[in-house]
Amino acid sequence: MGQHKTAVFLDRDGTINVEAGYIRDLAQLQLMPGAAAAVKRLNDQGIPVFVATNQSGPARGYYPESHVLDLNRRLTELLAAEDARVDDVFYCPHLPEGTVAAYTQACDCRKPEPGMLLEAARKHGLDLAGCYMVGDKSTDVEVGQRVGCRTVLLKSGYGEAILKGEYMWPCTPDHVADTLVEAVTWMLDDMKARG
Repeated sequence: MGQHKTAVFLDRDGTINVEAGYIRDLAQLQLMPGAAAAVKRLNDQGIPVFVATNQSGPARGYYPESHVLDLNRRLTELLAAEDARVDDVFYCPHLPEGTVAAYTQACDCRKPEPGMLLEAARKHGLDLAGCYMVGDKSTDVEVGQRVGCRTVLLKSGYGEAILKGEYMWPCTPDHVADTLVEAVTWMLDDMKARG
C-alpha cells in the first residue's frame, strides 16, 4: 500500500457519539444525530475512517482498559446497524496525572501528541498531509496540525466552549462545523478542490 491515501480521523466522544463524560454503562454510548450517515458517506466514497480517541478512564481508575474496548465495540456496532463503519480504532489510555500506575505516564499517543495518527499512518500507508482530523477539542485540532492534516473543529461536545474561550486553549482549525454531517460535506468539497 503506497503513501497516497486520503483518510479521515475522527475523535469519538462529542464527535461520533454524544459527549457523556466517562461512560460506565455501555447503554450510555449513543450516536450523535446524523453521525452514522456522515461516516457512511465517507465509506461510500472509499475514504478510510479512523477513530483516534483519548480515553483516560483506566488511568483515572474509573474502569478497566477492557471497558474502553467494549465501548469502542459498541460504537462500531451502532454504526454497523446503520450501514456505516470505521476502518480502525486507536485510543490512548494514559494520563500523566493518573491514579493507576500502569497507565500513569507521559506518552506519545495522548492527543495532542501525534502517536495515534503516526501509528495509523504506518499501519495503513497514509500520507497524513492528505488526511483530515475532526473533533470537538483543541487537542484534536492541534494533533492534526502537528502531523500536517487539514483540521475541523466541531461545535458539538466541547467545541462551543472552546470557541467561546471557556475550555482548553484557542485553536485555529481549517474549518468549523456545527455537526459531523456538515464537516463531511466540507471535507469532500475540500478534497475535490485540492485535486
